[in-house]
Amino acid sequence: MTRETWATRTGFILAAAGSAVGLGNIWRFPWMTAENGGSAFLAVYLLVVLGVGVPGLLGEFVIGRRARRNPVGALRNLSGSRGWAAVGAVSAVTGVALLSFYSVVGGWILRYLLVSVAGPPTGGAAYLANPGAYFEAISFGYEAVAFHLLFLALTGGIVLGGVRRGIELGTKVMMPAILVLLVGMAAWVVTQPGAGAGYQFFLGFEFAALRENFFVVLGPAAGQALFTLSVGAGTMVTYASYLGEDRSLPFDGSVIALLNTGVGVLAGLVVFPLLFSQGVDPGTGGPGALFVGIAGAFAALPGGDLLAVAFFGVVSLAALSSSISMLEIPVAVLVDEGGWSRRRAVGTLLALVAATGAVTALRPALFDVVAGTLVDLLLTGGLLAFLLFAAWVLGREAVEEYLTGAGPVAARLATPWLFAIGVVIPVFLVFTLLTTAGVDARFGFWPTVTTAVVAVAAVLVGLRGRAAI
Repeated sequence: MTRETWATRTGFILAAAGSAVGLGNIWRFPWMTAENGGSAFLAVYLLVVLGVGVPGLLGEFVIGRRARRNPVGALRNLSGSRGWAAVGAVSAVTGVALLSFYSVVGGWILRYLLVSVAGPPTGGAAYLANPGAYFEAISFGYEAVAFHLLFLALTGGIVLGGVRRGIELGTKVMMPAILVLLVGMAAWVVTQPGAGAGYQFFLGFEFAALRENFFVVLGPAAGQALFTLSVGAGTMVTYASYLGEDRSLPFDGSVIALLNTGVGVLAGLVVFPLLFSQGVDPGTGGPGALFVGIAGAFAALPGGDLLAVAFFGVVSLAALSSSISMLEIPVAVLVDEGGWSRRRAVGTLLALVAATGAVTALRPALFDVVAGTLVDLLLTGGLLAFLLFAAWVLGREAVEEYLTGAGPVAARLATPWLFAIGVVIPVFLVFTLLTTAGVDARFGFWPTVTTAVVAVAAVLVGLRGRAAI
């Protein structure tokens, strides 16, 4: 079976950026920023994206392009080990877990878009009149299952089209549309009274606040960076496996991270000024903050119904651009490893996620566990595995793949990059897990750092002899 490839470099960049640019930017980013101090969170988040996200993207790119396989086949073929293949198989599980809650949130988005288009008295007025009560009524239950299935069907239709006719073509349309609509909305929000307070909350950097809260926001900022950049799930391994040898991985990874971060900041420039202009507390609402807060703001604005259509249209496109990458991970495993047709793989996985997503749509407590603890663990563990594999199993082969197509500036960073993904970033990831669990609050900063170093060192001892950095 001939393996598909990207038709153009732009198509790959937009598809990979589309995987990163999704609900994590527009739904989760403002929510997490609001709950973790505004500009202090933004500063830490940007540091993590630069110091961890970009090197992490490159680590997954190297594995995918070197093997030209999905995560299961890539780790098995490059290492000759079934154990590593089992590690790669976790990425398929991660894709299913992500979609099991993501499609539920995608269903919420579609519902808000459809009722916004319908207009009053049956549409937008329903949530504009009482946003909190409306969201509580529709977020879980059998109607939520129905919209989850609708969102899943749209995702499956795009993935069924394949790499070029489905994913690449779809993201070539969606990504520019997301950027144009967000820029337009950000320009419009500037004209609203009281928007300045939103800009101050989001962009008003205060070093003292950052210093005092750095370790408080470190865990959430790291989790947000991994989630929005789509690292740790095997997505970037899979997408890079469709790449040609002439592409500069450092350049592509930097562009993707820049696009992703830019959309997140744009979303903040829309959401926070809009909330502050209407006197809405951005820290309220939790996962429903986007729906409750924004809907409340729309209710008080002239032309709020039309603005709601534009806003939820943007969020729908962003949601789909990410969900197709989540489905593509297990689809690629079944096509590459099992010899399945794309149609059969997509159909089987849609049936599976339809069932798992329906359960999370009916049980709010399970939704919280899957969307929070489970996904954070899977993404962090997945990224740790991919980076350690690239540095300690591939070793010099990873540098060779990194250098293929890279320019002179990127080439000079090859050795520091390998050391970072093999030692520094794994220690950082383990440390953030420990701080999130409250270990530093109980035992102190340095004991927590020591624990992280010892844990990573123990793993490296087990990998010693595979390859040398």
